Amino acid sequence: MPKNTLSYPKVCKRKDGKYYIDFKLNNKRYRLFSGRLIESTINPNSYPAKLRFSVATSLAKQTYDYIVSNNYSLIKPLNDLELFDSLIKNKLSEPLSKIYYKALKSLSEVLRNELKNKGELTVIFLDSIPLKYTNNTSFNTVRRHLNVLVNYLHNNGFPMPISNLKTRKQVEVLHSPIRDVRFLLNQIKEFNYNLYICCLLTYGCLLRPHQEIRLLKWEDFSDDLSHINLTGSKVKSKRNRIVPVPSYIREVLIKRDSNYNVFSNSIEPYNKGYFSLIWKRFKRLNPDVKTSVTIYSFRHTGAIEIFKRTESITKLQKAMGHSSINVSLTYLRGLEIPELTEDDMPVV
Repeated sequence: MPKNTLSYPKVCKRKDGKYYIDFKLNNKRYRLFSGRLIESTINPNSYPAKLRFSVATSLAKQTYDYIVSNNYSLIKPLNDLELFDSLIKNKLSEPLSKIYYKALKSLSEVLRNELKNKGELTVIFLDSIPLKYTNNTSFNTVRRHLNVLVNYLHNNGFPMPISNLKTRKQVEVLHSPIRDVRFLLNQIKEFNYNLYICCLLTYGCLLRPHQEIRLLKWEDFSDDLSHINLTGSKVKSKRNRIVPVPSYIREVLIKRDSNYNVFSNSIEPYNKGYFSLIWKRFKRLNPDVKTSVTIYSFRHTGAIEIFKRTESITKLQKAMGHSSINVSLTYLRGLEIPELTEDDMPVV
């Protein structure tokens, strides 16, 4: 590492009578006419001419002492709060989704308030943030977001302890198959037509409701509504897909402006939680619908129907838009497909 070098500031006078100090710091030359860089209000040229040399001499000493005490630098080191603000600003300026940005910003404000009030961030405090959540999914989500901030701060020189909280095991969500699809769809149709169309497309086209369906525009449909063309940006697998639309769905669709979203009837789609909120309201008014039945249950039920009709894993994979057949095989294990019986075994 090169050695820090500093020449003692020399007092100089320009032809116009103004004084300044001249010095070299780490082989870089500086000329200062005031103490602004060293957080001093001293300004030799604001004094009468006969006093300027004396004041400039004082500026030279203050500057030398400041640089030496500041580890041979003119840049003032940030305090913890300033460093925190600077690092968080950099982190939040990264390309983040709106929801992810909001989550990190909210947590950073919690951390900042603690740092401002207590002067430090302790492991006990960090652990207390996710521990407020009894739901394992919420706990793990908050813990994961918190770790993103903690690791970023720690890796960029902020004095930050590392939490040792472990991920909690989450109960796998079971999307139970629906026994009477038509009956449930009719119930939903009476409650909310947008939710009805969403569930129809989830079941009949096996599309994912909260992304692929919610973002659908009329331009994604063929002119006769017989197919949906999904671009990679709208699909989980990031691959373009062409999905056939059954006749019972085409019959209830009324095509509008090609640039409009199918559900909002405007250019912009509804927010990501739109269908989840309507589904919760529907379930609240229809307690007879099992807790394990979700919007995704329509997709699972549709998958079972395709498998029963075709007995083809590859066709099921294509219909569901899975990138790998292994995903479809894993998926089937959770779809309550009946186990093999003696009648299914090879005969001679």
